[in-house]
This record gives sequence, structure tokens and C-alpha cells, in this order.
Amino acid sequence: MIIEQKNLDEIRVDIFKALADPTRLEILRLLKNHGDEMSCGEVGDRIQLTKSTASYHFKILREAGLTTTRKEAKHKYVQIYPDTFSTYLPGFLDSL
Repeated sequence: MIIEQKNLDEIRVDIFKALADPTRLEILRLLKNHGDEMSCGEVGDRIQLTKSTASYHFKILREAGLTTTRKEAKHKYVQIYPDTFSTYLPGFLDSL
């Protein structure tokens, strides 16, 4: 039971670390308002991020389980992963 709780706590820490950045909150807000996946380039362009900075933020969000990314040819597409929010942060997306 202690190991299981530790894993849950580690998940929570990763989620809150990812959410503790205004740029990542802005990315999530943009994705939520768009309602569907967006290309990583489009997200970066809309919030004026360099490609490397956007990539860094996408990685943090993905590793925390807050987004998913799929690759199609040369393009990557990102979208919110709602299961993480409903499990760990119910109602959070509505507050964005």
C-alpha cells in the first residue's frame, strides 16, 4: 500500500509541476478552447514560442500525462488527455 501511494504521489507531483508554469497553462487553455488536436507548430505560433521552447513544454505536459502527441509524416499533433484530468483534477479544465 505504501508503494502504491508513493506512485500516486509521484504522479500528482509531476502533474502539479507541469501545471506550475504559465506557458503550459496557456497551451492547455488553447487546446481546450480549440476542442481538438492541433499541430505543435500551430500551438507554438499562436502563443509565440520558438520551436525548441514549445517542444520542451510539450514534453513536460506529455510526461505528466496531461497531453498526448501523435506523429504524422513530418508533423506532430498534440491534444489534451482528458482521463488524467478526470482522474486527478476533476473540474480543472472547466476552470481554464
